Amino acid sequence: MKILKSTLIIFLIVFVNGVLSSPPDDPVQCTSGNKDCTVTNSYGVFPDRSTCRASQVMYPTTEQELTSMVASASKSNTKVKAATRYSHSIPKLACPGGQDGIIISTNKLNRVVKVDAESRRMTVESGVLLREVISEAAKNGLTLPYTPYWWGITMGGLLATGAHGSSLWKKGSAIHEYVVSMRIVTPAAAEEGYAKVRSLTESDEELDAAKVSLGVLGVVSQVTLQLEPMFKRALTYVEKDDSDLAEELVNFGKEHEFGDVGWFPSQKKALYRVDDRVSNKHSGNGLYDFIPFRPTLTATLAATRGTEELQEKTRDANGKCIGAKLVTGTLKTAAYGLTNNGTHSKIYRYFFTGYPVVGPNNRMQSSGTCLDSLEDGKITICPWDSRLGLQFFHQTAFTISLSNIPGFIKDVQKLVELEPQALCGLELNNGILMRYVKASSAYLGKTEDAVDFDITYFRSKDPLSPRLFEDIYEEIEQMGLFKYGGLPHWGKNRNLAFIEVIKKYPNAQKFLSVKNKYDPQGIFSSEWTDQVLGLKESVTTLKDGCALEGLCICSEDRHCAPSKKYYCRPGKVYKEARVCAFDNEANLKDEL
Repeated sequence: MKILKSTLIIFLIVFVNGVLSSPPDDPVQCTSGNKDCTVTNSYGVFPDRSTCRASQVMYPTTEQELTSMVASASKSNTKVKAATRYSHSIPKLACPGGQDGIIISTNKLNRVVKVDAESRRMTVESGVLLREVISEAAKNGLTLPYTPYWWGITMGGLLATGAHGSSLWKKGSAIHEYVVSMRIVTPAAAEEGYAKVRSLTESDEELDAAKVSLGVLGVVSQVTLQLEPMFKRALTYVEKDDSDLAEELVNFGKEHEFGDVGWFPSQKKALYRVDDRVSNKHSGNGLYDFIPFRPTLTATLAATRGTEELQEKTRDANGKCIGAKLVTGTLKTAAYGLTNNGTHSKIYRYFFTGYPVVGPNNRMQSSGTCLDSLEDGKITICPWDSRLGLQFFHQTAFTISLSNIPGFIKDVQKLVELEPQALCGLELNNGILMRYVKASSAYLGKTEDAVDFDITYFRSKDPLSPRLFEDIYEEIEQMGLFKYGGLPHWGKNRNLAFIEVIKKYPNAQKFLSVKNKYDPQGIFSSEWTDQVLGLKESVTTLKDGCALEGLCICSEDRHCAPSKKYYCRPGKVYKEARVCAFDNEANLKDEL
């Protein structure tokens, strides 16, 4: 307990005073120049913990070079995958099929091509970070209205996975809804030079395939976005109990343009982000520098991880609940990173004088200052940086249609009534973040107006080690995905989220038709993407302990951890669920 308190004190001091950071490594690492490579994601591990290898990595600097690289791979029928600067996708989207495959990195395709202030359009190369899009647009008095909250993702990467912010207004919060044209390099026939650049506009139906593509159509070269004139927002956080959350959640998204809700089920609290567009005449130069996206002391991360590992080992649910209240209280005291007239700098200056915080959209919509600082020898890092292996977690994210929201919320609340301390662990990781997403014309986009549920929770360094309240987390996961028909976020989730997922998309066959047209040899496909798209058998793997990592849904005790008293059991509320539950009676019998 003393360790936890001291850790949180350090946490607060660091984020008030500010420090330098060490930006993450490139996810592609090679032993000999650009050859004999491995590729991973920013978290350092894929869901199945496998090592992904590639024969080489290539770094095109122009569309012409990119086309030549794709042509060479097409001619030799070599597997290819695109990789991005920070690779934030959890599933194996960047892993080519086999160690002879090639990685094409978009790191050097990172230029802003054109900003047309009159038409309010911006054209960028696919490796440009969201941070640069926001910044460059602002210089021209423009803004991309809705974005994800983390700015360290590339345009090509975020489009491939359907990344989004939070809004049910206008076209909604997914960035692909604001794409008006795209250039994508795909394989081609020999008479076309084995590769071609396809230029798609809003009049081309195939743009609805390319906007959310999982990277299986080719490599995006350029993207043109429709922007808006810069505007201001006013943001206020309001904390309430969650007794009416099932009814209030749907209405809230319709009432507030940029609203989202953080949910802390074990504390029975909900944090409403009242966030709306206001006139530019409103005074204020507010800034949202979200605290978990700032540089963090490695010593703090190590102490926090050590504390949670001990709590898991000793089944100390009460300790997690105390820690969760300390974390949420600290974030509240620090206004979650909001300042009324703050500035980005090496030494942070904080001036939070109260709500509402009013500021231009570019200063309120997205952040990630742990990427902006100079090297400091890993004294501080982005919290999830895998180089020191300190933060390690599972992430489950799915969208549930608005009509199904009340039932899902009430079911989770029933689980909390049965196990009041079960979800304190996810409250250590900012609770359940609920964002709003609109239905999309993209073939692999959202099929209905929905709420996205983001859930981050403890993952053991040992793949055969179960978690405290393993069954509750698994039941919520299966409940959201299967009982309520949730669509998984393409860039997050454990493997089980993608079981027969393609059947949930009415336009799946249209997408597969474009895929077959653009890449008939499947050089941009892998075993994993073929499984997800229903072209091969299931993404799940049945083996001992597979349910602990989300590699399967248990059907036998061996899929859990029977040696540690975790057995495959029905869910407590969703009886069709099959979860790994700790069995006290079995434990007692064995001891007797």
